Amino acid sequence: MKILVIALSGIGDAVMFTPALRILKQHYPTAEIDIVTMFRGVAEMYERLPDVSSVYLWDFLKKGKLDSLKFLGQLRSKKYDVSILVFPSNRWQYNVIAWMIGAKKRLGTDYLNLNAQSLPFLLTDRIQENDDLHNVEENCKLVELLGVKIPQEIPPLQLVITPADDSTTDSWLREHNIPTDKPIIGIHAGSAVFKNQINKRWAWEKYAELSVQLHEKYDATILLFGGPEELELNENIALKADGSALVVKTPSIMSSIALMKRCSLFVSNDSGLMHIAAALQLHVVSVFGYTSHIHTRPWTPNYEVVRHDLECSPCFYFSPRPAQCQFSGEDEFKCIRRIEVEEVLKACERLMLRE
Repeated sequence: MKILVIALSGIGDAVMFTPALRILKQHYPTAEIDIVTMFRGVAEMYERLPDVSSVYLWDFLKKGKLDSLKFLGQLRSKKYDVSILVFPSNRWQYNVIAWMIGAKKRLGTDYLNLNAQSLPFLLTDRIQENDDLHNVEENCKLVELLGVKIPQEIPPLQLVITPADDSTTDSWLREHNIPTDKPIIGIHAGSAVFKNQINKRWAWEKYAELSVQLHEKYDATILLFGGPEELELNENIALKADGSALVVKTPSIMSSIALMKRCSLFVSNDSGLMHIAAALQLHVVSVFGYTSHIHTRPWTPNYEVVRHDLECSPCFYFSPRPAQCQFSGEDEFKCIRRIEVEEVLKACERLMLRE
C-alpha cells in the first residue's frame, strides 16, 4: 500500500498527526508512507521518523502555479492508494490538491463550520468533526477509515532527538554558561499570525514579568524560543526582564527542539512549540484565549491550561475565516488579555512541585 499524508499546515498540526501515523504503520507495517508539506520545520521533523518513507517539501504559497502543477503531476504519477489530509485541513485548496494527486481513497474531514466552501465532495471518505475530541483523536478517526483499530491508549506524540542533537545542545549550554544543575524554563511568547491568530498571544510584557518571577523563585535560567519572525518580540521580553531571560538563536528548528528537551518547564501560548513541548513530555503551561483547549491542549499528562471560562470562549473554529472578537476597545480579546501573571505563575508552581 502507498499512502501520502498531506500535512500542509504548521508544525503543531503535523506533530499531532504522529500518534495516528504510528498506529497506521503498526497496522500496515509494509506500507510506504510519504509526507508532503510546505514547511521546512515540518519536513525536518518527519524525515527523522522511522514510520516515514519519503518527505516532499513544496511551498505552494511561494512557488508559481505552473511549477506547482508539475509538482502535483509528479506526485500523481506515483499512483498512491490513499491520501490523508491531516486534521485540520479546512481550505478548499487542500481538497483540490488531494483530488489532483488522485489517490484511489482520499481521506479528510467534514467540518462543522463553512464546510461546503472546502469542496469536501472531492474526497472519497470523510469523518465528521467532533468538538469534544482533541486533534490527536480526530487524526486517529481518519486512519480508522482504513480499517485500523485504534488502541484504548493512543501513542504519545512522536519526535526523534539524535545523539548529535544532544551534543550540539551541550555545547550551546556551555557556550552560554548555563548551569544544568538548576532549572531551565522555556517560554514561547509567539504564535502563528495568519487568520489573525496574533491575538492568541498573551502580552509580552506579562511574559517578561513572569520571567523575572520564575528566575527569582527557582534560580532558573529562562530561555525565550521562537522563529526568526519572533526575534524582536523575544528581544523586547529579554530587555524588560532585565537579564532574567535569554533569547535562543539556533540554526534550525530541530536544534531548538533539542534545546527545549533540556527544559524542566515550558510556558507558551497555544502554538506549534507548545505541541513540540508536549511531544518532548515536558511540563507545559499553556495560556489559552479564544481557541479550544479541548481540541488543542497539550497532549501530555503533565500540563496546565490557564484560561478564563467566558460565555463567548472559545469562539474560534476550524474554517478559513480569520479570528474575530465580538467586542471592541478594552474588551477586545479580553479572554486572553485579562489573564494575569499571578494565574500563570501559580500554574507553573503546581507543575514544578510534581517533579
